[in-house]
Amino acid sequence: MAVATDTLYESVALPHYGEMVGNSSALLETLDRLEAVAVTPATALIQGESGVGKELVARAIHRLSTRRHQPLVKVNCASIPQELFESEFFGHVKGSFTGAHRDRLGRFELADGGTLFLDEVAEIPLGLQAKLLRVLQEGQFERIGDEKTRCVDVRIVAATNRDLKQAVENGKFREDLYYRLSVFPIHVPPLRERMDDVIPLARHFLEATCEKFDCDVPQLSNRDVSSLMNHDWPGNVRELRNLIERAVILSMSRTFDLAAAIPAKSRHTPVIRVLSASSKNGIVTEADWQQSYRENIVAALEVSDWRISGDRGAACLLGINASTLRGRMKSLNIPMPRDPH
Repeated sequence: MAVATDTLYESVALPHYGEMVGNSSALLETLDRLEAVAVTPATALIQGESGVGKELVARAIHRLSTRRHQPLVKVNCASIPQELFESEFFGHVKGSFTGAHRDRLGRFELADGGTLFLDEVAEIPLGLQAKLLRVLQEGQFERIGDEKTRCVDVRIVAATNRDLKQAVENGKFREDLYYRLSVFPIHVPPLRERMDDVIPLARHFLEATCEKFDCDVPQLSNRDVSSLMNHDWPGNVRELRNLIERAVILSMSRTFDLAAAIPAKSRHTPVIRVLSASSKNGIVTEADWQQSYRENIVAALEVSDWRISGDRGAACLLGINASTLRGRMKSLNIPMPRDPH
């Protein structure tokens, strides 16, 4: 793998928040809310699309809380067979049902004194939601097959990529449980709304992947950066991480080419290519790239007479969604004219 000698982009790491990387205004707003709730005992509901990093937010809440030295127990509610939910949450005693060969602690007991992270909480069966509500409100439950009432002190952090309000309206989620879980909602923005973080995240994943594969860390070229910044990232941070790993694998015996790892149908080429005069060997500084990228978007907006959407809009010319373009205009501080035509 060919490797350049200079570092173009440095990762903006946030060690206080664990593995989270970035400094976009959208991410910082999320971190402000995270920090506010972490020091309280309040239940937090993390909402966001798949792949945005909801579990990282949950870990950060636990890490910043007074329970940081106690266990953080995760339950992926979508991966538990419906008939095993109650045992998974509350445990069972030996002989309580076929296959119960020994006593088993449930996740609530395992998390006693710490934090219980309920990932994909919308997948909890409706019939079990009343029992879950009871333990959230009273801190009491019984194992399956046991008459003894047990008490626990658990802080709940839940996460979902679904609209729980809509699930309530559709009769698939209890309204009282929804209000009990959403004491303090935290929205995690999709990657398309925090484009300032794409390059730092890419660099972070590149360094981590190369360390795992024991190879030299390549440099991001102007072509790589262009490919990253002109992708919509429907799979969010998870997609970016997987793409970086795929690019490293493909480049083990040749020059690193991240753009080649992006599926052809997902690549977008800006309508106008604006490069800084200081570009050398296809490499530009971060400041020059940001300025060039901003000028490219402004040029597309001017060509389209400041129309964002539609067949003749700037988003179509740039090969991206209108919502993506609006997000990038916001992050790059590109205001609309007062009277656009």
